[in-house]
Amino acid sequence: MRSKFYNSFGKRLGDMRLVDITNIDVQNVITQMNKEGKAASTMREALGRMRECMESAKNNRLIPINPCFEINVPWENRQVKRRFLSPEEQNTFLKTVEHNWYKEMFYIMFLTGMRIGEVGGLMWSDIDFDNKCIHINRSLSCQYEYGKKMLRLTEPKTHNSYRKIPFFGEAEEMYLSQQKKVKELKKTLGSRWRGEEGCEDLVFVTTMGSPVLRYHAEKEIKKVVKEINFQESVQAVREQREPVVFEDMYPHAIRHTFCSRCFEADMQPKVVQSIMGHQHYSTTIDIYTHVTDAKFEEEIDKFGLALGGGTSEEAEDMEEGEGAGFGMIM
Repeated sequence: MRSKFYNSFGKRLGDMRLVDITNIDVQNVITQMNKEGKAASTMREALGRMRECMESAKNNRLIPINPCFEINVPWENRQVKRRFLSPEEQNTFLKTVEHNWYKEMFYIMFLTGMRIGEVGGLMWSDIDFDNKCIHINRSLSCQYEYGKKMLRLTEPKTHNSYRKIPFFGEAEEMYLSQQKKVKELKKTLGSRWRGEEGCEDLVFVTTMGSPVLRYHAEKEIKKVVKEINFQESVQAVREQREPVVFEDMYPHAIRHTFCSRCFEADMQPKVVQSIMGHQHYSTTIDIYTHVTDAKFEEEIDKFGLALGGGTSEEAEDMEEGEGAGFGMIM
């Protein structure tokens, strides 16, 4: 985080006195970053860090106002395509991991929307079985320093990332199953258990007891997608049709999917923002827009069916089948 600050606002405003920094100075930094070809997401992230620091300075009466508001950040020219899984794709994925070591982890990812670093850093002390919720207090990061891999349990991404997520669907069942599985693994491995110092209480671990990193999740997801497409190709040959390809995905796609399920269940955007730990409300709204656009198309399709002679009973059946709950196998 310190490096990211110095590479953006730090190297341009770092020598200025706090009270001398104005909106124009902040805007000039964003303008310069844009000229250098920085991504809009990078500029927004840098501005968010700067805004939090200046807000702290304001609260401590070091400056009268925060100069980081009313700043124009250019948007990307290209449309960023997020990967969302439909309810059918989600169920297919989860059925395929039924006998996978990471089954419980993938279920919990679909039921919480946690970032992969938060999944890796989740500890049993964070799970409140009495109040049926979990607390996000840290994130697991991996960096290479002088050629050596370093694992660290760090603070979450932003102050909004500290949050409470209620148990949805089969969450409690999955936590209990994982707890039993890890205990059995420790007993089986004995001295071969590869738990890192300070990570003895982690909920999710590899088959050798080491912390779960992004690499492990990405590798397993690719294996699952490959298996799904293989099974589909076999079925397509039997049925003499073209196979339906399951698009490639990544760990963050599961987070996007959870968010979309929340909106499909008619949760309010502010509630979803709190559960997701989004720093910016606009991030939540972007996903909300995706879901509402999809629902809009569904409603248009229904109208077309009605014009084509669909009965009122058929329309009622369609309405009853709408929505997506938090049970995983639908």
